[in-house]
Amino acid sequence: MPLRVLIVDDSPVMRRVVRRTLELSGHAFDKVFECANGLEALELLNANWVDLVLTDVHMPGLSGDELIRRMRADPVLADVPVVVISSDRADERVERLTQLGARAYLKKPFRPEQLGSILASLTTPGVPDAAATL
Repeated sequence: MPLRVLIVDDSPVMRRVVRRTLELSGHAFDKVFECANGLEALELLNANWVDLVLTDVHMPGLSGDELIRRMRADPVLADVPVVVISSDRADERVERLTQLGARAYLKKPFRPEQLGSILASLTTPGVPDAAATL
């Protein structure tokens, strides 16, 4: 089944990198949305269904932390898987985001196969969950 994915990052270059990585992953995508911060993401999520959110942490307006917190508090968005893609390598941050509900934490820079592995774990029955930090 084709996925609807939202990429949230304040860097247009990083959004292109993530989009290109998704295209090369071998997964089918119905739609790939992009937003520059958490506020834009919440607006988009209230108007469009997505199967997966890939978000940065440090963004103006509304951080990735707060985006996840608000998604988990919203009954409609609470179960949408969120993967954090960030250059922040602090173990405390990874732990906090995992406790907030992030399904995986991918550290920048990342290899395309790492994101592919996360996608497989989130979309393929029987593949172990990707809750680990990569």
